[in-house]
Amino acid sequence: MSGDRDPHGPRRSVAPVDGGGVLAWLVVHRIQRRTIVLLSLAQIFSGLATGAALSVGSLLAVELSGSEAWAGSVTVSVTLGAAVASALLMRLAIARGRRFALSTGLLVATAGALGTILAASLGWFWLLLVSALCIGAGTSVNLQARFAATDLSAPEHRGRDLSLIVWMSTVGSVAGPNLVGAGESIASSIGVPGLAGVFVISTVAMLLGLLVIWIGLRPDPLLLARDRAGVQAPPRPRFRDGLSAFSTSPRALAALIGMLLAHFTMVAVMSMTPVHLVHHGATVTIVGLTISLHIAGMFALSPLMGLAADRFGGLPVASAGLGILVVATGLAAFSADSHALTTVGLVLLGVGWSAATVAGSSVIVNAVAPDVRVAAQGVSDTMMSLAGVLGGVLSGLILAAVGYLGLGVACAVLCIAAIPLLTLLPRRRTPVVAARD
Repeated sequence: MSGDRDPHGPRRSVAPVDGGGVLAWLVVHRIQRRTIVLLSLAQIFSGLATGAALSVGSLLAVELSGSEAWAGSVTVSVTLGAAVASALLMRLAIARGRRFALSTGLLVATAGALGTILAASLGWFWLLLVSALCIGAGTSVNLQARFAATDLSAPEHRGRDLSLIVWMSTVGSVAGPNLVGAGESIASSIGVPGLAGVFVISTVAMLLGLLVIWIGLRPDPLLLARDRAGVQAPPRPRFRDGLSAFSTSPRALAALIGMLLAHFTMVAVMSMTPVHLVHHGATVTIVGLTISLHIAGMFALSPLMGLAADRFGGLPVASAGLGILVVATGLAAFSADSHALTTVGLVLLGVGWSAATVAGSSVIVNAVAPDVRVAAQGVSDTMMSLAGVLGGVLSGLILAAVGYLGLGVACAVLCIAAIPLLTLLPRRRTPVVAARD
């Protein structure tokens, strides 16, 4: 098997003999399986909450601001909130463990959902934006949960365990946008504006996810893994420690570059596709179907991407993901009035993103030293969110300047240019001998 290895030490066997031997491994293995189940359940709830909120966020922004120019403000606020929360939750995870960090993120997101209901009821646009920033903490939890799944994983199964948590996002992401009707019924029964009803669902879902993590995630997987490895938490967790980890690990840096370009490309093309479809006569039904299939492409095949990363190595799979993105953006760019070709391109866009993100995340887990691993994970999530913000902002400008065709070609060129980096960067000499990927 050509899986990723920890460059900072020999690869552990499936049944470690240090300390408690086989019996200790069996206990940890049981805890790991329970952790995966709990994180998966929490991921369903938090994904459902964020998916439901984002589905009407643009409509609520237009209603409260009185201008369509602010339609994307909620999405941008949520993404910015996720970027800030990723950095802060990273520090909490290092200091207090995964349970405390993930629970805090869900608590903040719950407050954001409640704030949105209040903003809709009072007609306060500024409160909507502040609440959206808080909801971004829920998005950050969804991202960091995939890393929490690897704290107790055997190195050869980290890609698989990580991808299972990503896969569970499918349920919430697909079901969430379809709860608008139920939200309106709830809103009418409790006397709040119709668009605020879906945030009542979000509040309940966030609270359920919070309870699952706070009550169930014992022992804390990160703290247990740290105790077993004899790793001490830094006295002052710092964001720059994560940045330094990438500067000393070419493999992790290559994976991060692939993840950032994949996320930028996915957000840029996906966000402008509805505009492209409508301009070519597509109905709202076709637009909704295309985006739903795109989301399915992002998450549904993630377990296969994780298994492939474990089997063939993370960087080759991430490179393949960028290759799929080149094909996807090319098909979408030249689809013109062919709605079917646009949809195929968007599905492949999701698949390519999944390969680059899942495989790249597994590389980061394996390539970074344990004492700075969580800090590096926080950096990757923060930068991914910022890449999404950049993609969302620049895509509209590029669309206005060179059209949907130009946007697709520009993203394809970026991905083509990045593929050699994923091969060349790991060949750089560093003080630490890099493992084969």
